[in-house]
Amino acid sequence: MAGVTAPTVRLLVLGMVHTRADRGGMHGYAIHKELMSWRVDTWTAVKPPSIYHAVKQLTREGLLSAAEPANSPRGPSRVSYAITPAGVEEFLRLLESALISPDIEELGAGIAFMRCLPRAKVATLLGSQLATTRDIGEQLHEMKSLWPEPGEPPHARHLLDLWRRSFAAHAGWTADMLERIAAGEFRFADES
Repeated sequence: MAGVTAPTVRLLVLGMVHTRADRGGMHGYAIHKELMSWRVDTWTAVKPPSIYHAVKQLTREGLLSAAEPANSPRGPSRVSYAITPAGVEEFLRLLESALISPDIEELGAGIAFMRCLPRAKVATLLGSQLATTRDIGEQLHEMKSLWPEPGEPPHARHLLDLWRRSFAAHAGWTADMLERIAAGEFRFADES
């Protein structure tokens, strides 16, 4: 779909601008530089051009506002972006969606900003994600007995094992994270 930016990059850009709101806004290069310092290009499909595209798209949608600064004697000034109230709403919606997602890339982006929510909310969302991830693993296990049918590739059962074990590892990681949250690790939005 033309003009639509993937949820992961939208969440990352909105989250970055939201969490840095106390600085009075960020210019596009600062958003890019900070996200690259997180090495998002190694754990997501987000690449530098998609970050700049997302900033422009989110601005067109009214989720970010752009302020043209006065020209500097040292050269052209950069546009500074701030998150709008609608942008905060969209950020929180994307964040909650990411924390229940079994998609590891989307979940990773959610984990990066989970502290923007109350502790109990994060625990509830990750509990839902854990249940979904376990359910997917069980469904994959049940499918194994159905393959291969005549004419199906003989490696299909092995691929189901690969996927099932990936989801099992994912579920184990989420269970561990829930224990860390319950033990008081991290500081969340509802804590001083």
